[in-house]
Amino acid sequence: MNCQSPNKRRWKPSADFWLDKAACNISRVGLFFGSFNPIHNGHLNLARTLLENTGLEQVWLVVSPQNPFKLSAGLADDNMRYEMAWLATQNLPGIEVCGIELELPTPSYTIRTLDALRVRYPHIRFTLLMGADNWLGFPGWQEYERILASYEILIYPRTGSPMPEHLPEGVRCVEAPTFDLSATQIREAIGRGEPIGQWVPEAVAEYIRRHRLYR
Repeated sequence: MNCQSPNKRRWKPSADFWLDKAACNISRVGLFFGSFNPIHNGHLNLARTLLENTGLEQVWLVVSPQNPFKLSAGLADDNMRYEMAWLATQNLPGIEVCGIELELPTPSYTIRTLDALRVRYPHIRFTLLMGADNWLGFPGWQEYERILASYEILIYPRTGSPMPEHLPEGVRCVEAPTFDLSATQIREAIGRGEPIGQWVPEAVAEYIRRHRLYR
């Protein structure tokens, strides 16, 4: 692995690495997958809570190009969503942005990403961070049994989805607040010309204004 400067870096196509020098010195990372379309304070507060309460050394926000269970209509450009996540995390120690899925074939399947990360960072133990809503559909994921056998899974609460009670080995529930905020809500507000500064970091709001996203 090529360990570079500790300064955060922007992802770019064909880059031979996605993260900074901090990846060389850690052993346990939680992976928070999402389209982050756009990233908002709910994402960031949840990531910070999971980082503080689960013993993880870092949480990586894995920006996804395409969710195989969702239509991609209305999805902002990959690089722009990555850049917004990068801007949002600059003052959040322990929270990094990972663009590895932007180089992998689409549609994105979690097992492919986990395999690629394990090859890239063999010294890191990766933990999958999953909402209770996604856990309900987990048996439909590609090679879900191999994920269960190879990776720890932490399940956090989601509004409207019950927390599971009977879990297999390697899966456990964690306490975290729920945030009644969605990227769809933010995109719709932008379309109506309403301010969004209460929902996203100022740097992200400015980026959206400058590039006229979601209009």
